[in-house]
Amino acid sequence: MIAENKDYVKPDVNTLPAVLPAVAIRDVVMFPGMSLPLSVSRSKSIAAINLALDSNKYVVAVAQKEAEVEDPKAEDIYRFGVLSEITQSLKMPDGSIKVFLQGIARVKIEHLDFNNIANSWFASVFYPADEKVSGPEVTALMRQLLDEFEEYATVSRRIAVEGVSFFRQIEDPSRLADTIASNIIVKTSDRQDVLEAVNPKDRLELLIKILANEVEIISLEEKIHSKVRAQIEKNQKEYYLNEQMKAIQKELSQKDDFQKEIDELRSKIKKNGLPKNAKESAEKELDRLAKMAPFSPESTVSRTYLDWLVNMPWNSSTNDILDLKKAKEVMDADHYGLDKPKERILEYLAVSKLTNSLKGPILCFAGPPGVGKTSLAKSIASAVGRKFVRMSLGGVRDESEIRGHRRTYIGSMPGRIIQGISKAKSNNPVFLLDEIDKMGSDWRGDPAAALLELLDPEQNKDFSDHYLDVPFDVSKVMFITTANSLSSIPVTLRDRLEIIDFSGYTEYEKEAIAQNHLIPRQMKEHGLKEGSLEIGLPAVKLIMRDYVREAGVRNFEREISTICRKAAKMYVENCGKTVTVTKDNLHDFLGVPRYTNFTTEENGVGISTGLAWTSVGGETLSIEASEISDGKGRIMLTGKLGDVMKESVHAALTYARSKGYGKGIDFNKTDFHIHFPEGAVPKDGPSAGTAVTTALISLLTKNPVKKNLAMTGEVTITGRVLPIGGVKEKFMAAYREGVKTILYPHTNEKDVSEVPEVIRKQLKLIPVKHMDEIVKIAFEKGEPKSSFKKSKTAPKKESAKKAAKSKKPAVKKPAVKKTKQVKKTAKKKK
Repeated sequence: MIAENKDYVKPDVNTLPAVLPAVAIRDVVMFPGMSLPLSVSRSKSIAAINLALDSNKYVVAVAQKEAEVEDPKAEDIYRFGVLSEITQSLKMPDGSIKVFLQGIARVKIEHLDFNNIANSWFASVFYPADEKVSGPEVTALMRQLLDEFEEYATVSRRIAVEGVSFFRQIEDPSRLADTIASNIIVKTSDRQDVLEAVNPKDRLELLIKILANEVEIISLEEKIHSKVRAQIEKNQKEYYLNEQMKAIQKELSQKDDFQKEIDELRSKIKKNGLPKNAKESAEKELDRLAKMAPFSPESTVSRTYLDWLVNMPWNSSTNDILDLKKAKEVMDADHYGLDKPKERILEYLAVSKLTNSLKGPILCFAGPPGVGKTSLAKSIASAVGRKFVRMSLGGVRDESEIRGHRRTYIGSMPGRIIQGISKAKSNNPVFLLDEIDKMGSDWRGDPAAALLELLDPEQNKDFSDHYLDVPFDVSKVMFITTANSLSSIPVTLRDRLEIIDFSGYTEYEKEAIAQNHLIPRQMKEHGLKEGSLEIGLPAVKLIMRDYVREAGVRNFEREISTICRKAAKMYVENCGKTVTVTKDNLHDFLGVPRYTNFTTEENGVGISTGLAWTSVGGETLSIEASEISDGKGRIMLTGKLGDVMKESVHAALTYARSKGYGKGIDFNKTDFHIHFPEGAVPKDGPSAGTAVTTALISLLTKNPVKKNLAMTGEVTITGRVLPIGGVKEKFMAAYREGVKTILYPHTNEKDVSEVPEVIRKQLKLIPVKHMDEIVKIAFEKGEPKSSFKKSKTAPKKESAKKAAKSKKPAVKKPAVKKTKQVKKTAKKKK
């Protein structure tokens, strides 16, 4: 029951406007005093609501003659409506508006015109006078109407009989008629007739006739229903209804909805070109469905399964755009750099063009966050003209997410792979499996194992989903996966992927990305027109150096967004004056710098700089070593280190002692403390071996490490320098921190070519094979001296040379004398 708003105060009709926006309503007739919640989705109606909200909140609510008409013309709309006030409104995410209308007064529409500019109906209205009627006849009509309404409420069971007492309190005949009319369920035309009855007396008489007719019809329906129910026995009811339905269909030559649905499914099975096994399964299920009761739970399960089966794109595919030049232009327009991934896609298109058939490659974009892995996958789909589907694997622990649930479970559904392909309506989309390294496993299964079949080009031609239970060919799908780290991907799954590394952007690339993509996009999102904000190149460089240090550009864009927000405020306050951001006023927009360049400047005695790789790019790693006398020969390690890095420290100390560094130090009574600053950050890996060894040798010999020098490489206890990974990321991090010289393993020389040439030119890159080479380069005071006395072997060589000249054999005794002589000479030279 739609109750009257008792708190509403009717305004003076004389103050109401004569021209108003109009809203056509389907299946509902408004009455004065009636409150109606309404969902508005048609563009013309939304425009009318917005016009009303922007002015006086008044709108004409008028019913349309045929509810099925989607776009009514003037002749499809009645000429009597109700002036309504919008008391509440709410804009929904899908663009529709939910409003609460309060009926005010009847209006007669004299002219109804459509305004193309406003995209809304406008009604020129006349307010009929609400006549005041009274007397015994009117009182009798009101009582008769209330009696008929009470009987209607009783037989219809749609209105609580207790609520009728509220209507008996209404003394105004016009208000009583409108309130009852708004609460009865009759045809729209009958309700419209009541609305058009301006005289309250005529309105009361018309309502009495309508209610009496409705009561009679409802009573007859109940009587027929009771008679049929009494005649049909319980065990014959279903048979009788089915036979009756067949007889009616035969007489009317039409079928019921259930039979139509079965025929439609049968037609789809024939037209959609299902494979043989899928067709057999669908026909078998359809025969079972035809024998079920239409509204049984089993039929619902069967219908859902058939819908999935017949609507899968078994033979529907999109045509690839095999234009390499156009594809390259699309990818270049969306992304700066990323040459290797783009080259791989162009190779795929070239082979497709030559062979006209190629199984989809299984690519894995591996790299730190914010370097464009996901967005490049979208660009690839656009470049090759395929549909794009994205599935996030982050946090997925249930195998059924991949392979689907079996139909024996309540609420079972296909896996998200089949769902994505069905949604794309194509059997060859670009399917992005995002964050493949973030999957887990528990008692519900291992999703990574479920992906083995899906991502194997030799097996995925017959991918089987537990729900469909028939093989589906996914070999045409171009699967692309993304990952931040390959270490968490199982080896068997990684073997099926073609890894394409996404390393971090250089500063030069970030400058270009900022100027061509980030700044224009953020200005547009913040409503800043061209010329309203200028960010100088020095300011962009300062942002990269002092405010963001990352491999990608995600945080870089956030800082630009912060600048744009503050610039928008300044632009409005200064009445449109251009806002200029320079390196001198950048702190006014972004605050105090978050980073400072200090790492390699702190190199000194017992302090060196290493290079580390992380899942978010490369970083420099400061290493500090200190000795504590009067100890017990212990090694103390701090800085949240992993087992591999702890072993590197022990190997470094072993090498330093084996070479005789640390003259005068009693290692059995001296403790060594090795610290890696930023103790909250976990650290592990062998590539800090050279830096740790250098810091220890510097400490033992009191010879400071050179400034602006960094190194990377694993060290054995004999001093051999072994190769490491992440060369490009480490070198870019060193360049970012102001490093001038980098010592790296000679076996990684092949990886140096991946470092941008503009960076290689500004760094001094020295490949090394052994720690002895590093010792000669890394220290301020030159190569540190070992405590071992090399002079013991020198006299033997000198004695042998003199013996050769005199052609006399070198004897032991003269050699001792000559050795003493050499020592005296060496002392004099000193």
